[in-house]
This record gives sequence, structure tokens and C-alpha cells, in this order.
Amino acid sequence: MKKYFVYILASISGTLYTGMTNDLMRRVLEHKEGKILGFTQKYKAKKLVYFEDTGSVHAAIEWEKQIKGWLRKKKIELVETVNPKWEDLSWEWIENTDSSLRSG
Repeated sequence: MKKYFVYILASISGTLYTGMTNDLMRRVLEHKEGKILGFTQKYKAKKLVYFEDTGSVHAAIEWEKQIKGWLRKKKIELVETVNPKWEDLSWEWIENTDSSLRSG
């Protein structure tokens, strides 16, 4: 079954970005390497602080839209339900990623 992910990235300054993808590792690497032009590149939102998966692309799109419509306070509460220390949830698998995957 194919998986779709809704995720939240944070910057050092606390800016939050919500996105959706079918390949979380690839997408997070793209954000970390500055390959995604726009908001995340401008605000350096590179720290994966929340993600959730689903088997439905439609459910993922709806969840992403819902989160994007929330006030910042509610987004922070969501992150802190699963990641109270605001750790980079991608750190371990990014560090262990084969260099051929990281080079794109």
C-alpha cells in the first residue's frame, strides 16, 4: 500500500511549514539541501518536527489543508503531542542515508 505523509518543518527562528508528500525522506532531504524554492528555503525551515502517514492521498491533502488553516498555537500543540522536545525526527535516518540518495 502506498503511503502519503503530512509533515511540519520548523526553522531555528520558529517558523513552521506544513507540507504533504508520498516520499518523506526524499522531500525532507530536498528541504534540508535547499532544493525546494520558496517558503522553506527563504525561512530555512529544515527541521522535521512532526509527520503522520496515511494510505489515502485525499486524506493527506485534507489533513494538510486543515493544519495550514490552524492558528500557530494549535500547530505547536500538535507538534508537542508527539515531539515535546522539538527534536529533528529525520536526524537518524538522514545521517544513515546512502550518499547516492542524498545526491539526488
